[in-house]
Amino acid sequence: MAREDFEKPVYLITGFLESGKTTFLDGTIRQNYFQIPETTLLILCEEGEEEYDEKELKKRYRTVVEVIEEPEDFTTESLEYLDRKHHPERILVEFNPLWSVEKFLNMQLPADWTIVQHIVTVDASCFQVYMNNLKSLFVEMVRKADMVIFNRCRKELPLASFRRSVKVVNPAAEIIFENENHEVEDIFEDSLPYNLEDDIVDIMEEDYGIWYVDMMDNPEDYEGKTVRYKGRVLKSEDLSADFFVPGRMAMTCCADDTQFLGYVCKSKEAPRLEMGSWVEVTAEIHREYLDVYHDEGPVLYAKEIKACEAPADEMVYFN
Repeated sequence: MAREDFEKPVYLITGFLESGKTTFLDGTIRQNYFQIPETTLLILCEEGEEEYDEKELKKRYRTVVEVIEEPEDFTTESLEYLDRKHHPERILVEFNPLWSVEKFLNMQLPADWTIVQHIVTVDASCFQVYMNNLKSLFVEMVRKADMVIFNRCRKELPLASFRRSVKVVNPAAEIIFENENHEVEDIFEDSLPYNLEDDIVDIMEEDYGIWYVDMMDNPEDYEGKTVRYKGRVLKSEDLSADFFVPGRMAMTCCADDTQFLGYVCKSKEAPRLEMGSWVEVTAEIHREYLDVYHDEGPVLYAKEIKACEAPADEMVYFN
């Protein structure tokens, strides 16, 4: 969305301590494309090792810095006070995720303040620690984010797995990987565990999540391809009788936070399939509009459907 569409656009940047929020924001403020003639208000909710040069920001980039130190002080009233004090035309919020991103997204903002972009920064070298110890907080951060930036990336890290961990929670999020020199890298070349040039692309049980996310991101690569995989039958009142969804349950946060992932499949056998049964589907993929997608999306046209045993582990994991 263009900045002029809103009187006072708010940019929310969040991430765990030392995840690169300050480095990202400081660099962004200094870019020519980010300059405006009016005042920018930068609100800090925590202070890490990296610091802003507040005098330079104010003098050269018309950016004033305010610090809110305690979560109980981050209120509608305190933000309204800062709005009256500085009369900003743009607001940047470096937010502490321990204060609850969901709470901030749902709070009443001052008049004319509108969140236009939500960005999460992640230190890739610490990501596995985050997922082991702070998974619910991470999921809350990225669930409605527009962009997730993994920085300090190294080739030996399982970056494809990191990407899947975000995509299963928020399929629409743009995900960017930066190396230790802050250069954006394409780390997914030749990373697929199956060959899209095969006559039938076999999706192994452990690769279902990879296939699901990659087809979501790169639908043009799968147009006209034939795939074969195992899925559990889901039927919906939103689909006509000759459609069903063969998919898998995926864990997004914890055992109590799962969702069904699958694409719509058309088959004359669909009415005879038992809800919840496991099938092996061989189907050709085409992208087309369906009301259930509210847009274009992958539609599988079944060539063969066979009953099968459930996978050894029915759950799909993304890390």
